[in-house]
Amino acid sequence: MQFCDECGSMMHKQDGEMVCSSCGYSAATDEDRAAEFVSTKGQDTSDVIETEEDANFEGKPTADEVCPECGHDEAWYTIKQTGSADEPPTRFFKCQECGARWRGYS
Repeated sequence: MQFCDECGSMMHKQDGEMVCSSCGYSAATDEDRAAEFVSTKGQDTSDVIETEEDANFEGKPTADEVCPECGHDEAWYTIKQTGSADEPPTRFFKCQECGARWRGYS
């Protein structure tokens, strides 16, 4: 990533040179710095936690939790940090019997 020498904003490549997104300042691309840039792989989605209504909980870990709707005593769950880092994570449950959803706070 290259930043503008004039205003400090991020620059983008345009027509073979680097152009500032804010002030329009342009500079030659620094081909020597190209080796410094790192490309990353696409995100592995196997550990992504789904909490949306249509999320597929089947295959997720199970817990001995009583469903508030039907009273069944086993549910799938996922964990997500919904508050700040110093707060405990939220557990999202889905009943294996009736499909009801609820959340639990530690």
